[in-house]
Amino acid sequence: MSKAVKTWKGTTAVQSNRHLSRAGTFWQEDYYDTLIRDEAHLQRAVRYVEANPVKARLVKTPQDWRWSSARRRDDYGRLNLER
Repeated sequence: MSKAVKTWKGTTAVQSNRHLSRAGTFWQEDYYDTLIRDEAHLQRAVRYVEANPVKARLVKTPQDWRWSSARRRDDYGRLNLER
């Protein structure tokens, strides 16, 4: 898995830096895998990931991020894949 992540991060870093007209470190040094223990833990993990673009100040709300699953949630937080 670590080789696959290294390859993926290297390729996307080069492409992203080129697209953004920048150079240097793009990704953090390492990644951390976590075993999801139960449904509640999964929901917390999903919300954490959905909040990352907001924390990075790329958008104001998770729903504003074009590639986020948050855009596909109904008023009750349920995922709607038809949206």
